[in-house]
Amino acid sequence: MAKRRGVWADLQRERARRQRLEQQAYRAAAQAAKKAEREREQARRAAARQAAQDERERKRLYIEERKAEAADMAADLRDRVEELDSVLVTGVWRRPDTSFASLKHTFQPPPFDPGGLDRPIPAPQWVPPRPPGAMGNLFGGRARYEREEATARQAYERERAQHAAAEADRLRLLEERRGAYDQWLATESEAVRRHNAEIDDFERQVRAGDSDAVARFFTLVLDSSPYPEGFPHRTRAIYRPEPRELVVEYELPPQSVIPAERDYKYVQTRDEIDKIARSVKEIKDRYARLIAQVALRTLHEVFAGDPVGIIEVASFNGHVSTTDPATGQPVRPCLLSVSAEKGLFSTFVLADVDPVACLKKLNALISQHPYDLEAVRPVVDFEALLSQYKFVEGMDAVAGLDSRPDLLDMKPNEFEHFTRQLFETMGMKSWVTQASKDDGVDAVAVNEDPVFGGLCVIQAKRYSGPVNVEAVRALAGVMEDKHATKGIMITTSWVTKDGHAFATRHGRIQIMECEEIKYLCKEHLGLDVLISLPKPPPKRR
Repeated sequence: MAKRRGVWADLQRERARRQRLEQQAYRAAAQAAKKAEREREQARRAAARQAAQDERERKRLYIEERKAEAADMAADLRDRVEELDSVLVTGVWRRPDTSFASLKHTFQPPPFDPGGLDRPIPAPQWVPPRPPGAMGNLFGGRARYEREEATARQAYERERAQHAAAEADRLRLLEERRGAYDQWLATESEAVRRHNAEIDDFERQVRAGDSDAVARFFTLVLDSSPYPEGFPHRTRAIYRPEPRELVVEYELPPQSVIPAERDYKYVQTRDEIDKIARSVKEIKDRYARLIAQVALRTLHEVFAGDPVGIIEVASFNGHVSTTDPATGQPVRPCLLSVSAEKGLFSTFVLADVDPVACLKKLNALISQHPYDLEAVRPVVDFEALLSQYKFVEGMDAVAGLDSRPDLLDMKPNEFEHFTRQLFETMGMKSWVTQASKDDGVDAVAVNEDPVFGGLCVIQAKRYSGPVNVEAVRALAGVMEDKHATKGIMITTSWVTKDGHAFATRHGRIQIMECEEIKYLCKEHLGLDVLISLPKPPPKRR
């Protein structure tokens, strides 16, 4: 099983890496084109200013440039809005690029490069000394010639010996280079063969309806779908073989993806470019329409990306990770939930539908006020399915890290430093730590930040199982000993029901569990971390 999961992780990382490269190349090309166009326009304007003969002309050109700058900003804004408005159409016209064939590797080795060793070393040539003439023979020339010839012959023989040795070295090096190339060729070919054999086995499992394999395949399909910048692009998937249903839990984009500006205008009297705000109603309407597009596009990509016809029903739960403005606490409400049968969904012309109306046709549960985080109850409870089926969690393809750190893999002192770094980023300071001898990490940190009303004691538990009420009581005891006004229990797992009850009665203890840790790491450290618990934490209302 470990081998299979390694392959799936490699596939996810490879798909994410390819998608990031494609998106980066696309954005870089578009930005370069716009930048080049603007640079040409700026050069033209600069030349015009240089040619101006008086102050009035220069001022006029400056005003034109500022107006053009505002116009460029407005054009970028319109491009962004158009990109968001076409999320569904873009997904519909895009052909799925994830198939079993695309997951396989091909190997086209470069030709053998002898590095010049295939060219023989030129052999030395015998060049005898010039013989003496008739007069030279009369005055001892013959003897000199014979001595010169003997010396030249000796030098020639030395060169021949050196050439023979050099040629032997060349042939030896050429043979070694060829052997190394052949060995590399065999190793790479075998690696490709093994990988493709695993893909063939993966395909057989998908065709057989294995829930784990099907969920993994469709996670790859959805992860390969490029979305505009600012979309989290995180998915979890479960496949139910008996109804042939794929359940997708999708991370919706935050409200901030809708631009708050409607236009830009240059004000000459103040020499400033003013932002013209978009109305709150328009922002809310656009956000509702956007998440409806995401839901329909995901359903389309599930049915369109089905290579063997094993999906008859697709269910979509769209959540958004944000902060509750009333409490300041992280929340993840479900804003949209829908199930669709393949037969009915295939009759829709998605390029021409109104997304919200189309979802209503499917009897979707849609938040009446999604911008205000008004949640709905999912059509299919994803969490309830976890006890029955395996699920596959996707990775963040736009942000994301190719190998996310697993907090449970950290050593105790590493987790202590990680916790300190997290809270320091959140504004804490004046750390004093002391080690304990219980399982995992139990680091006590004292903070004097006045925001927390005095001293704040933090206990960090790197656990994979529940933290019981005794640990929470121990935190209360440390608070009394330190005369702290607040205590925080932060754990990679979860606190038992009795522990939560004790913290509520105490009134000055805050509990931060696994999901909140992942949110805080993303929010304050920019890290997408894993916490590989052996089982999911209990769901509490």
